[in-house]
Formats: sequence, structure tokens, C-alpha cells
Amino acid sequence: MHTNTLLVTSIEDSTGKTAVTLALGRLAQQRGLDVGYMKPKGTRLQSNVGKTLDEDPMLARELLELDSEMHQMEPIVYSPTFVDGAIRGQEDPEELGAIVEEYFGELAADRDLMLVEGGGSWTTGGIVELTDVDIASRLDADVLLVAGYEQSRDLDDVVAAADAFGDRLAGVLFNGVSDAAFDDLEQQVVPFLEGRDVPVLGVLPRERDLAGVTVEDLAGELGAETVTDGDSGAYVERFLVGAMGGDAALRYFRRTKNAAVITGGDRAEIITAALEAPGVNAIILTGGHRPSPAVLGKAEQRGVPVLLVTGDTLSVVDRAEAVVNTGRARDAATIDRMSELLFDHADVDALLGPAAGDDGAGGDGDDTSDAEDAEDSDAASDDV
Repeated sequence: MHTNTLLVTSIEDSTGKTAVTLALGRLAQQRGLDVGYMKPKGTRLQSNVGKTLDEDPMLARELLELDSEMHQMEPIVYSPTFVDGAIRGQEDPEELGAIVEEYFGELAADRDLMLVEGGGSWTTGGIVELTDVDIASRLDADVLLVAGYEQSRDLDDVVAAADAFGDRLAGVLFNGVSDAAFDDLEQQVVPFLEGRDVPVLGVLPRERDLAGVTVEDLAGELGAETVTDGDSGAYVERFLVGAMGGDAALRYFRRTKNAAVITGGDRAEIITAALEAPGVNAIILTGGHRPSPAVLGKAEQRGVPVLLVTGDTLSVVDRAEAVVNTGRARDAATIDRMSELLFDHADVDALLGPAAGDDGAGGDGDDTSDAEDAEDSDAASDDV
């Protein structure tokens, strides 16, 4: 029995790759396919020391109801310790590749579809000759490239990745596209890419619930003390470090939205500038310094939550970014919503083959094909 293999990779980390992969798994299961999952390089680690496991395979096991062993699903723990050892020559690339192939063979046995999730970006693993290009070649996988899009120069990275994957590239999926960028993407970018023989399989709109964490959740994850009342339900998607003078900081802060500013609690001019910027939804103060009552009063007046966190600014930035990157509601509700987005805005048939019948999931897709047509996925991709 032939197993179709799809590698889901991305231009950069935190593009929704896990949600897309698991949502495709759910959709494939709804079509009656027996689905397996593997993430050869574990990159989203729970810690950098001791026995570290990537959280994505654990989520896959739960949501796709798999009984595979973790060491099969994640054969390489791509931790800082591993990378340091590889640089010192302690890892054999050919041996690592053989291990990936061996476990993949075990996982793929009797499966209709194997979903392989890339680690980090598509270039991750280069030091041991296991980029996602290498993985796709070893596992004979088709490739879905997940990318964000904000401005036209973002296409440089998409074109470079498409060239690297060559004929294995099934297509590009743009995820989390803002309203402002949507028209430009559909009217200009998609025709440009398809003119270069790079199929675009979908453009998924940005959804707030999938794009960040609430201030309240962020405070809980950081163990922060909230010292002003404000909109704790506001979303934080990115972080700005306040390290410049007040005027420069204000110009910097005004160019963003759905942001949290991280700075020392003794930097009153930075805090004041952050309070003037409409796109700043929270201020995170480090170093154990509590600002003056006047500054806190202004924050209270403007309804901006101020969080006090222990630790230096750089370590708090790392912790906060980890919360946003791993806290993109990686749960069943998120995967269900991503499944709907894919159904409505992507050519799922090109990736999974024609559906086995109308399963009531909604959308405009034509789900009238017979199950036996699932092997005709190549023909479906011509309709992109």
C-alpha cells in the first residue's frame, strides 16, 4: 500500500505550521484516511536541559488520537545542546538521516497519509544536512510551504524556498494575512508566483484568536503582578523593547499594533511614550522597579495594564515571546478553527485528494468524489 507523504514547512518560525498540519490531519481523517504524524526535528522544546520533548508531537498524539511512540515521532531533539555537539562533530549526519528514515518507515506502515512537520524554518537542520529540503528528499514527500505576508519584499524568501524545494513543492499557503495585505496578495502576489510556476494553495485571513495571547493569559504565564486596571482581554502579538530616548521611543511605538512594551521599571520616559501609542496594549516592567504613582496613575487613566515581572529585560523578552509563540491557542478549538479556515480558503483537495463525500464541514468545496479517487490528488492540483 502506497502512503502519501506531505511535509508542512515554513519560511520562519511561528507561522501557524503546527495548526495547519494538525488541521490537515483532522480533515484527512474526516475523509476516511488513516493519518500518521512525525516531526523529525523537535524544536519547540519544553526546556533546554534534561530530557526535552517537543510539544507539537504530544499535541498531535492527543488530537489525532495516535498511539505512536514519542521517540518515533520526534527522533531528533534539536536542542541547543544537540546543536553545540553537532558543531563539535559529535553527530553523524548520515546516521541521523538513517534514523529519521527508519522511524518514518515504522510510522508510515499501513497509513494512507503521513504528515511530516518541519522544525523552525525550512533551513533548520542545515548543520547536520537535515534541512526540510533534505527531509523531503529522504522521505519522498510533497511539500506545503506556509508563509506570512505583510509586504512585497517578503516574497524573496518565498521564491528562494520554492526554488530550493523544486518539483516537490505542492504549493504555498499564506497564513494570518491581514485585511490590509489581503487584496495586494490576491491581485498581485498570487499571479506573480503562479507565473513562476509556484502554486498558491490558499490565503488564510488573520484571526485574532489565532494570533496571540490575551494580556491576562500573558500575565499568568509570566507570573507577573498586574499593578493597574486595564483591558486584560486585549491581545498581544508582538513585543517592543524600550531602550531608546522618549521621542524616538514614541515614534517607534506608534508604528505597531497589538504590542506589549518591555522596559525597566525605572524608565519613566519610555513608559510615558508607550502610554501615548494607541497600538500598545500592555507594558511589562522588568528589574523589580516600581514606577512612580504619577506614571501608574496615567496608565490607569488610559486603561493600559502594567505588569511587573522579575528578571532582566532580555530574559523577560525571551520568556514573553515563548508564551506568544507557544500560546497560540494550541488546542482542539484552534485546530477546529484552522480546519474551517483551510476548508473555506485553501485547495484542500490538492493536498489530500478529493473528499470521500460531503461530510457537512461547510464551505464551497466539491465533496462529491468517491473514496477511490483519493489517489488522484495530482489531478486536483491542476485546478489551483
